[in-house]
Amino acid sequence: MKPYQWTRLAAVTGIGAVMLVASGCSLLKTKEQSKQIDPPPTGADALATSAKASGITITNPMQVTIYAKDEKGFVAPIAIQVEKTESAAKRSLEYMVDGGPSSGHLPAGFTSLLPKGTEVKGISIKDKLATVDFSKSFTDYNLQDERKILEAVTWTLTGFSTVEKVQIRVEGKALKEMPVGGTPLDEPLSRAMGINLEKPESVEFGQSTPVTLYFLNQNQADYKYYVPVTRLIKRTDNVAEAVVQQLIAGPDQKKGLFAVMTPGAELLKISKADDLITVNFSDKMLGPDKKAPAEALRSVVLSLTENAGAASKVQILVNGDAKVSTTENESYAKPVTRPATVNQIKS
Repeated sequence: MKPYQWTRLAAVTGIGAVMLVASGCSLLKTKEQSKQIDPPPTGADALATSAKASGITITNPMQVTIYAKDEKGFVAPIAIQVEKTESAAKRSLEYMVDGGPSSGHLPAGFTSLLPKGTEVKGISIKDKLATVDFSKSFTDYNLQDERKILEAVTWTLTGFSTVEKVQIRVEGKALKEMPVGGTPLDEPLSRAMGINLEKPESVEFGQSTPVTLYFLNQNQADYKYYVPVTRLIKRTDNVAEAVVQQLIAGPDQKKGLFAVMTPGAELLKISKADDLITVNFSDKMLGPDKKAPAEALRSVVLSLTENAGAASKVQILVNGDAKVSTTENESYAKPVTRPATVNQIKS
C-alpha cells in the first residue's frame, strides 16, 4: 500500500477506516491438513448440530462463515449452515442482512451488519476479485457501522479461496466512497484493511506493522468465540514472533476481550522453514496438570496462519518437546493447520 494511503483512507472516526498492510490466510482456504485443531462436527453430525442450534429446517445444507457484530461492537466470524446454492458467496451475504434469513438465529447478542432491506442483486468473481452489486438499501446505515460493514463484507468474501479482493457496487454503479462517512472505495478492498482495529498511542502509523490476533469473547448465554483484532505495533520484520508476543501481552483491557495465554507464558524461540512455523514455549505455558490451555494453542494457530508471511502449518513445542497436550486432551505432537471453521454455532 502506498504511504499516502495511510492518511487518505482515514475516515469515519479515528483509525476506524485506516487501511492496514495486513493480509491473511482464508478461513476457508484449508487444504490437506496434518491435523485440524478444534475440529468441527462433520457430515450429518455437523448439519444436525447447526440445524438444532438455529431452529431452521435445511434440506440441502452447506456451511459458510459470515461476519456479524457482537454486543460489544466487535466484528466476528460465525460458521453457520445455509441452504445450498450455486453461489455460496451470494448466499453468505444474504445471511448478513438485518432482518434476513439469519434473523433470530445468530448467537445471543449478535446482530447482522448489512442494512435492513438490502438485496444482493448479483456477484461475480474473476481473477480473485469479487464484484458485488447491492440494492439502494445498502446505503442506509448508521455512521458508526460504516467501517464494520466494510470489514464484514470483505472478510466474509475473502473467506473463500477464490476471492482476495472485493469491489462494491450499488444498483450497478461502482461506489467511489461510502455514502455516510466517506470511506474511500476507489480501490478494491482486501484483508489488508484489518478488522477491529487497535492503535496504541505509542505507535505511529508510518512506523508500524499490523498484526491480526485472535482473542476470546463470551456472550450472556456463555457462548465463547474468537474475535480477530488487527493491532498496530512498532515496525518489525519478524511478524510471527510479534504475533506470539502480542498474544502473550493480551487484549486491550478497555475493550472487554479475554486473554488466551497462560499468565506468565514465555516464548523461547520461533522459527520458520518452508510452510512450517515452529513455536517453542517454556513450561510456564503449562498448568499444574502439565497441559496447555486448549484455547491458547488454538489462538496461536489462528493468529499465526492469519498474518502476512506466516506459514500454513504450526508446530507447538514446550521446552523443545513436541509431546504437548491440551486441557481438552488434544494432541499437538504433530504440526497443525488452520481449522476450516471458526466459531461454529453449537447446540
